[in-house]
Amino acid sequence: MNVSDAHVLQDLEEVAERELNRHLSVAREWFPHEYVPWNRGRDFDGELHGEAWAPEQSPVSGLAGTALKVNLLTEDNLPTYHHQFATVFGRDGAWGTWVHRWTAEEARHAVAIRDYLLTSRAINPVDLERARMAHMSKAPPVNDVGLLENVTYVAFQELATRISHRNTGRIAGDPVCDRLLARVAMDENLHMIFYRNILAGALEIAPDATMRAITDVVSSFAMPGAGIPGFERAAAHMAIGDIYNLRIHHDEVLQPVLRHVDALDRSGLGATGRQAQEELGSHLEELSNKVALSEERRASMLARMAARAASQ
Repeated sequence: MNVSDAHVLQDLEEVAERELNRHLSVAREWFPHEYVPWNRGRDFDGELHGEAWAPEQSPVSGLAGTALKVNLLTEDNLPTYHHQFATVFGRDGAWGTWVHRWTAEEARHAVAIRDYLLTSRAINPVDLERARMAHMSKAPPVNDVGLLENVTYVAFQELATRISHRNTGRIAGDPVCDRLLARVAMDENLHMIFYRNILAGALEIAPDATMRAITDVVSSFAMPGAGIPGFERAAAHMAIGDIYNLRIHHDEVLQPVLRHVDALDRSGLGATGRQAQEELGSHLEELSNKVALSEERRASMLARMAARAASQ
């Protein structure tokens, strides 16, 4: 952390404490075991000599299974995220309390989703474990960006995760799965609000540097699961299935956060802040054009898939 980051972190301590207290006052206690259909569970093959997993046992659609796997493997990488946040935000005061509270809540998501997947036999448990080992055994990317970039990234990323979980539940075809992911999404929304409000506070304290961070993060944003084996193929399926795609990213993730912090219309910026603001506007225009093209391609692909299905 450089000297500038240290000053901003200290100046944001009061905002962090306020947001931590707000979060603790509204977060509802819940228990993963109450969301898992334990009566569906039975032994697998192997040491317990149970029944081998087969695709027809899954209560969820193939698309939902793909999304559940990506979402869980993203949650599984929590040790990396905790280390990064504890390094950037510190372990003391309101920041440290938040980092540990956030980690505990995120760990609960992984527990609940994995228990659901295994009891319901929703996806191949061997593939899931091999993917977990491969993903977590890789050296994580170096987090060489500053405090403001980290705060900005998670403000968008938590909202993106909430939407991905919620959309997965809606298309799963299993009410139990939908209920669980709706509960997980509620936590993710509260996390987003914390970071979004921290971002708004940062814009008041260091407007030019924060605007630069927003522009840099928005223009290079990638989901944290990008390092998962087979992620690109899975992400393509999720995009076609309207779980998470460029339109959702633009309309339901970037725009709401940017509007809330008044990033595009904020006044009182210096020369560097105004330049970053102009770059942000230009990037969003380009992204909007890409959204239109991607929607056309998606509609064409869906039409071809429907035609093939009708001819069979």
